[in-house]
Amino acid sequence: MMNWFTQTGALLAFNLRSLPQRSGSAIASIFGIAGVVAVFVGVLSIGQGFRHAMTASGSPDTAIVVRSGADSEMTSILQREETRIIGEAPGIARNAQGPLVSPELFVIINLPKKSTHTDANVVIRGVEEPVFGVRDQVKIVAGRPFRWGQNEVIVGRGAQFENTGLELGSELLLGQSRWKVVGMFQANGGLSESEIWADAAVLAPAYHRGNTYQVVAAKLASAGNFARFKDALTSDPRLNVKVERETDFYAQQSQLLYKIITGLGTLIAGLMAIGAVFSALNTMYTAVASRSREIATLKALGFGASPVVVSVMIESLILAAIGGGIGALLARLAFHGYRAATMNWTSFSQVSFAFDVNSKLLIEGITYALLIGVIGGLLPAIRAARMPVAHALRES
Repeated sequence: MMNWFTQTGALLAFNLRSLPQRSGSAIASIFGIAGVVAVFVGVLSIGQGFRHAMTASGSPDTAIVVRSGADSEMTSILQREETRIIGEAPGIARNAQGPLVSPELFVIINLPKKSTHTDANVVIRGVEEPVFGVRDQVKIVAGRPFRWGQNEVIVGRGAQFENTGLELGSELLLGQSRWKVVGMFQANGGLSESEIWADAAVLAPAYHRGNTYQVVAAKLASAGNFARFKDALTSDPRLNVKVERETDFYAQQSQLLYKIITGLGTLIAGLMAIGAVFSALNTMYTAVASRSREIATLKALGFGASPVVVSVMIESLILAAIGGGIGALLARLAFHGYRAATMNWTSFSQVSFAFDVNSKLLIEGITYALLIGVIGGLLPAIRAARMPVAHALRES
């Protein structure tokens, strides 16, 4: 008697050779699964892109300091004296000009969106000279940096892409003054790219902020200095602050929207998967029915039930893998890098981001397709294995 592997291989080869005779149902199954995977990966790439935008600008050797109890920069207030004390804390990196500590203003303005012409909340961040040493991922890619003490701004690539009136050389009305756009910057696709930056000393009086700031960003001498820096600030009786790593601070702000998008994406893909499973079931039942005589003959010749089950399952998985691969490729071509904007519900400001169809998502999509293939092939495989030889031969 032929061994198990030989039987399984022979049955599988026979199944695959008969595929052209069932091309209609096989193609329908493949593209049904491809559609599920493309939607699944495409929707989840929104959440991945948003999370990347919120965390890409972060660095483990940068700390964010806000008022204790504040869950975002918008709800925090720090006095100038407090920012001075923070700048004297141990563990901070220094350059020739002094400690790399950036006290920053956080102001939200309304700007019309290019796509809808409705207003969006855009952050204008008031910064001081150490900022480019602290947030060193920010690079000017067009125009020039603003001049300190002047009504000039630089804009992030995402803000310029999403909103009107931010082209180089254009002017913005901020407060009661007009400000000129003199540069555009990138920040590794991170949150900063959704913002506008200006000199805090000029921006503060325009919005009547006095001597207050919302946040302090501090570059540490090394990531290992974080605990020392945090302990010094939280134990100082002159301060009432919360200290977090920059990566953790912005990652927390992405959690709510990421969970919503992931949940909706999984629900939509799950509903579509039900249809794909029925399509796969139909394909495999048709395959078994069309080969009932052949399967019965082979079983009469000594082929076992388990090789029949495995061969049908493998065929179903092959079709699912092809569909999953097509769907993953379509998602990559259609969605990867596509730019959009949404609301950061923690700070109520616009975040521009690019859909991120990464390798992890592609693997998840193909795995999802194989799961559909397993479910779609299991019942037909069991039916083929249990088919009575005499009954099958009479039916044929």
